[in-house]
Amino acid sequence: MRRLRSAAAVILLACGLVLLAAHPAFAAEEGGESSGLTSVFHWLNFAIVAGVLVWLLATKAPGYFAGRAKEIVSAIQEAGKAKEKAEAQRREAEQRLANLGAEIEELRAAARRDAQAEVTRILAAAKQEAEKIERAGHMEVDAAARSARIDLRALATRLSIEHAEALLRVQITPAAEDGMFATFLGELAQPGGQARRPN
Repeated sequence: MRRLRSAAAVILLACGLVLLAAHPAFAAEEGGESSGLTSVFHWLNFAIVAGVLVWLLATKAPGYFAGRAKEIVSAIQEAGKAKEKAEAQRREAEQRLANLGAEIEELRAAARRDAQAEVTRILAAAKQEAEKIERAGHMEVDAAARSARIDLRALATRLSIEHAEALLRVQITPAAEDGMFATFLGELAQPGGQARRPN
């Protein structure tokens, strides 16, 4: 209904413009020596041109205006959708901004928890490393003590042998050696022929 009204208004406007444009030409012809037949042909020509214009406007204008109306409605709908989307984004941004303090506090708390966990992990690793070093130190000390005891025994044995040799050198003189040899030979000469070992 609205389209018909707008089409009729456009048609009436076009007819009015054509009449206004044609009026001076008709007025000039009527003032001169023209016959009534010429005037009829002029009006008939005007009616044909006006009819063609009215027909063109009646057939083409509604489609054009309907297409334009559809384009405008589509643009309005798209603008509405874009506005809704922008509003949703604005609300989401406002909500995020409102929750920003809580999110920052959560991030700080998570960072503190992570830092505390890292400190605990580092302390545990350092304690384990210290225990390993302590065990290794005990093992090295034990090994050094065993080695020292072995070396000490060897040294004591060597010193005992050297002391015994020195003592024997002092106690066994050539005269004592001759006496021991004579005693050994005497024991060999005893019946049974078995020498006794000296005590």
